[in-house]
Amino acid sequence: MSEDLSKLARKESCHPAQVLAGIPFAQYLGVYVELAGDELTAHLPFQDKLIGNPMIPALHGGVIGAFMEITAMAQLAFSEKFDHIPKPIDVTIQYLRSGKPVHTYARAVLNRVGRTVANVEVSAWQDQKHHPIATLQAHFLIG
Repeated sequence: MSEDLSKLARKESCHPAQVLAGIPFAQYLGVYVELAGDELTAHLPFQDKLIGNPMIPALHGGVIGAFMEITAMAQLAFSEKFDHIPKPIDVTIQYLRSGKPVHTYARAVLNRVGRTVANVEVSAWQDQKHHPIATLQAHFLIG
C-alpha cells in the first residue's frame, strides 16, 4: 500500500473511495464502492483480464479473494477509527461456485472490532445475493 494511504488513516474514519485510491491492485481491478446510508457495497466490473480459466470461463480465484479483502478493508476504513491501515492477520476464503464472467458484488460485516483486532466477514455474489460465489473470514490488526 502507498504512503498516501497511511496518511489517510488518522484517528477518523474516511470514505472508502479514499482507501481504494491508495491500493494499486484495487485500481487495476476497477473496484469501486457504493454507499447507501451506512451500508457499503463493493463492485467488481467484469473485464477479460480477470478470467482465470478460459475454458469455463471463470474469474480467477485470486481476483475474487483480493476483491473480498479489499471490501473488508474499505468497510473497516468507513466504519472505524484507526491509527494505521488495518493489516490482515489471517484470511480464510471459501469458494462456493465458479465466478461467471459478469459483474460481481461484495459486502462486509464487522463481527467484532476490539482494541487491536477486528473480525470481518465478507460475502461475494453475482446474480443473487443469497447465492454467494465465495465468502471470506478474516482478522485484521488495527491497533
